[in-house]
Amino acid sequence: MGRSILIIEDNEQNRYLVTFLLERHGYIVHSAIDGMQGIDVARASSPDLILLDIQLPAMDGYAVARALRQITGLDAVPIVAVTSYAMPGDRERAIAAGCTGYIEKPIDPTTFVSTIELAFAPRTAVTL
Repeated sequence: MGRSILIIEDNEQNRYLVTFLLERHGYIVHSAIDGMQGIDVARASSPDLILLDIQLPAMDGYAVARALRQITGLDAVPIVAVTSYAMPGDRERAIAAGCTGYIEKPIDPTTFVSTIELAFAPRTAVTL
């Protein structure tokens, strides 16, 4: 059985593309459309990696990352922010909230999976 990845993303097209790319490479993909659902799905599925949009309705990705870091068993799961936030300081803000990586949208479908696989490397704050 492959590694599992949770995608927390409210945009249906983005979710579809990322799911398609990951499943093609043997990953088991779970998804959620907002932060609260993402936290619930993470608890239920215990993913090996979480891909987290920062601009989510109701609860932004920073709050979701901080909440996930408080949950025993999920506190060490790599969280990669996948976001259109690309201003100076956005990457640092994501890392400070508990993310271990950061990818700017739009993603490059030809390199996305290989970039994601870097998040499984031994853990230090990784800039992807």
